[in-house]
Amino acid sequence: MKLKSLKFTALALGALTALASLPAHAGKTLDAIKQRGQVVCGVNTGLAGFSQADSNGNWTGLDVDYCRALAAAILSDATKVKWVPLNAQQRFTALQSGEVDVLSRNTTNTLNRDASLGLHFVGVSYYDGQGFMVPKGKVTSAKQLKGATVCVQSGTTTEKNLTDFSRANNLNIKPVVFEKVEAATNAYFSGRCQAYTTDASGLASVRAKEAKDPAAHVVLPDLISKEPLGPMVRRGDDEFFAIAKWVLNGLIEAEEYGITQANVDQMKSSTDPQIGRMLGNTEDLGKHLGLDKEWLARSLKAVGNYGEIFERNVGPKTSINLPRGRNNLWTNGGLMYAAPLR
Repeated sequence: MKLKSLKFTALALGALTALASLPAHAGKTLDAIKQRGQVVCGVNTGLAGFSQADSNGNWTGLDVDYCRALAAAILSDATKVKWVPLNAQQRFTALQSGEVDVLSRNTTNTLNRDASLGLHFVGVSYYDGQGFMVPKGKVTSAKQLKGATVCVQSGTTTEKNLTDFSRANNLNIKPVVFEKVEAATNAYFSGRCQAYTTDASGLASVRAKEAKDPAAHVVLPDLISKEPLGPMVRRGDDEFFAIAKWVLNGLIEAEEYGITQANVDQMKSSTDPQIGRMLGNTEDLGKHLGLDKEWLARSLKAVGNYGEIFERNVGPKTSINLPRGRNNLWTNGGLMYAAPLR
């Protein structure tokens, strides 16, 4: 009996090993993307630094670069993306219905969204928190906004957070709610509201791009919530979920190992075993995703690693002027920590 049991265990382990080494089966979303030759990406209608189109229809931003990386990994061409601008109310329905393949639109991961919408969060691409913007010299803390009118967008975590913050601190804040972010920002800058609230990154973006005099407005230091932002995909397609997740992890881990947009080819000859795995030089990790071994190398050539994406779109050298802060690598005191590519 013991011998039979040992033989059975050995056979079972052998079968599991064989299954683990098989290439991934392509999911329906991946098949559709390859057939149409485009990744359809849902983005913000216009949030500088994250997703915004210029007068020629060219999209840029941190969320935009994630979709370009995804297209490079799957289709070997970062330009093969169809951009679908979505407001806060449209975004989840567009993903649920299949109008878009992926939602990369400064969206917060919450229990309700993760558990009840039929969607999966891919991971965190930006750690944020909700803040307040006010005219300079008026107040220095959010707790001084007692009885104030505050502009806020509906259909967001921001609206509920504002209500919770007001009740918890007995502030009797009066929300002035708008469906579109453009209407909310216009109302604030026209003086209809005494403050404007959204994610702190969004406030920095709005102040830099929309204010006639950015120096006349300040973002208060208070953060009243946790807002882990990241891409989303539909449930029910584990193969595409895995691709979307590991592209994000790959961009983060590449920064940790010093792989940049400029040195990808040079790094392929590295003797570091992890770099060899990531760039497909010593192992083929792509087969587990239904991709080829060059998938991550192409993504990095297209947009660079996470640090490069951050610096180019929202970093201190841009008009958005955001510090890395909590979005720094874990090795530099931040929260960015990629699951290992191995």
